[in-house]
Amino acid sequence: MSLPENFSYSEEHEWINTTADSAVGTTVKIGITSVAADRLGEVVFAELPEVGDTVEAGETCGEVESTKSVSDLYSPVTGTVTAVNDAVHDDYSVVNNDPFGEGWLFEVEVSEVGPLMTAEEYAAANGV
Repeated sequence: MSLPENFSYSEEHEWINTTADSAVGTTVKIGITSVAADRLGEVVFAELPEVGDTVEAGETCGEVESTKSVSDLYSPVTGTVTAVNDAVHDDYSVVNNDPFGEGWLFEVEVSEVGPLMTAEEYAAANGV
């Protein structure tokens, strides 16, 4: 399983599409990792924050439902939601098929970054 090296990862299996040290003051995409997607199984629904919502690092901001279970979605950063990926609502399988690309969930203008890991740290913590 390959993890993008230029992303940062949360303990709760979310990613941001940049490194943590360059995220403040920028807008980042957020999604769930391939580890989470594999563990969940086939994603059948996602409740995502709405544009304009404020999310806080480490706090729940939605949920992802699969054929196996429902899992809370945690924001890895604090900030304002600027976009939601409508493609996910059109076809939830994109989360399983391309979790680091077309399966991104929402974008946030970052004011603060929560505790995040590098790809190497995340891989070591999750046995990938």
